[in-house]
Amino acid sequence: MKFIKFLLAGVLFGIVMTKSEAISWYRIQEMFRFQAFHMYGIIGTAVVLGVIGVALIKKFKMRDASGDPIVFHPKAKSIPRYLIGGIIFGLGWALSGACPGPMVVNIGYGFLTMFIVLVFATIGTYLYGVLQKKLPH
Repeated sequence: MKFIKFLLAGVLFGIVMTKSEAISWYRIQEMFRFQAFHMYGIIGTAVVLGVIGVALIKKFKMRDASGDPIVFHPKAKSIPRYLIGGIIFGLGWALSGACPGPMVVNIGYGFLTMFIVLVFATIGTYLYGVLQKKLPH
């Protein structure tokens, strides 16, 4: 019962992703082929809302669900790190037609072939955890 708010947030997220067509393989392909603005508009809106959200968290010194203060730690800037990570993420996104959010929503929507993508995303996450200390950060 304690996690009902997270379940409801996940259901709301799934509805928004579905209604905005962000889970559509065709919309994602249009984006990667520069044929439509639709997905760029969704991503741009998410970035703007994220910036506003972080600014509000910092301004009001908000706390997490446990009551601990939310702290943002500055990261060292590294162009190769962002390029390599972005290329790997983009290739996975383009090949599978889904990034992590829509991947799970597609499974819930009944596209069970996305389980294959979920398995490999989980393997990739595990490998990153194993190799993390050896990778440039």
